[in-house]
Amino acid sequence: MSLNLKSLLEALPIDGAVRIELCEGVPVFRAPPHVQERIEALLEKQQAGAVTADEVGELSRHEELDEFLSLVNRLVRNTMQAAERGAGLGSAA
Repeated sequence: MSLNLKSLLEALPIDGAVRIELCEGVPVFRAPPHVQERIEALLEKQQAGAVTADEVGELSRHEELDEFLSLVNRLVRNTMQAAERGAGLGSAA
């Protein structure tokens, strides 16, 4: 996975681009519904061949943000699971 941090930084100021939800006590970073709807609209335009160059760039930034959020979510989940395993080992002694 290749993340272009400059593009990511350009994507982050998108108003309301990221929200945090708790899923079984684990924080999960996601795009809110209005961003998901925009991505779906851009993908439909892309499939129809009616997407502009600016929209291609926007879609690319959303994809990079999604890749980054997926990475963060995996790291958070793995860290929390490791902490739980460590806590379990400590209480067994």
